[in-house]
Amino acid sequence: MQTAGTSPKQRVIRYLVGQAHHPRGIAGWAVGYMFAHRASNRQRNIWAVSLLDVRPTDRVLEIGFGPGVAIAEFAGRATRGHVFGIDHSQAMVRQAARRNAAAVRAHRVHLTHASVERLPSFGDPLDAILAVNSVGFWPNPVERLRELRHLLGPAGRIALVSQPRCPGATRDTTARAARELQDMLTQAGFTHLRVETLDLDPPVACVLATNPTGTPS
Repeated sequence: MQTAGTSPKQRVIRYLVGQAHHPRGIAGWAVGYMFAHRASNRQRNIWAVSLLDVRPTDRVLEIGFGPGVAIAEFAGRATRGHVFGIDHSQAMVRQAARRNAAAVRAHRVHLTHASVERLPSFGDPLDAILAVNSVGFWPNPVERLRELRHLLGPAGRIALVSQPRCPGATRDTTARAARELQDMLTQAGFTHLRVETLDLDPPVACVLATNPTGTPS
């Protein structure tokens, strides 16, 4: 039965948006495939990884890794380190594991089906953390960022990326999103904030910050 006031087109759009936020089933696999092969998505993720200046022995974490494009880029840089990833979609865990199968077998890439509010243990402190287009879906994001800061070693880096996907998004939309991310990182205790922009349509903002030297409070 059609819900009053909801057209078939609107229901399809809602379904696709829901799949983008939490891919599942065959449709979720197709969404992941699209994300992995869309040129702008690949460019955005590889660019974001490059800004974190990952070293060969680094221990890095991506939150919401999707089909695993950035995970693969991390694995190619942290060749003697460890790459961790969490995603709340089991479909994306499977797809990313296939894309990074060799590194998973070598125990350099570790992918977990988990949510940001229920983080698994990563052992030793992390050197870098990445989240692309996911912070807006976190419950109490400032508190989540504080928890993540406690996982970083002194001077550990974080990168939060936003490419607004709302209809009519412009450069101003991206700038507002960057300011919101900066405010959250500041409230969470991060320092040395800077913003980088990738000129796509709409533009992509990456807000980078550092865990202050010393024991996190």
